[in-house]
Amino acid sequence: MNIMLVIAGCFSALAALIHIGCIYFGAPWYRFFGAGESMASMSEQGRLQPTLITLAIIAVLTLWSLYALSAAGVLRQLPYARSVLLIISAIYLLRGIAGFFLLNNPLGRTTEFWVWSSSICLVIALFHIIGLKQTWSSL
Repeated sequence: MNIMLVIAGCFSALAALIHIGCIYFGAPWYRFFGAGESMASMSEQGRLQPTLITLAIIAVLTLWSLYALSAAGVLRQLPYARSVLLIISAIYLLRGIAGFFLLNNPLGRTTEFWVWSSSICLVIALFHIIGLKQTWSSL
């Protein structure tokens, strides 16, 4: 079992759970986690858009978690694990780096959101990259 990919998978699963909480608890959670005032306001108005966007994010994060846990040896190996994990690692890495360039143009989000979320994405990317390197030959 590859502990780095287990941790990476758990991080993605935790992020998915937080997004589920945003749907369940609504506007206060959207605000607290930095989704932006427009998402929080739409949630307060009972609009479907925040829920649909958040459900899509949950689906992606859950799939990413499953792929990391699969490659770690916790679950049955999923198809194209090597390629998919390369893409996942790249997305987390690029999202982490890109967020620091958005500090002056927060797109409705706070500077704190960009710093924290980008730092977290970089950490998750690091776990994916190290774990992927360790398991490369067995995937």
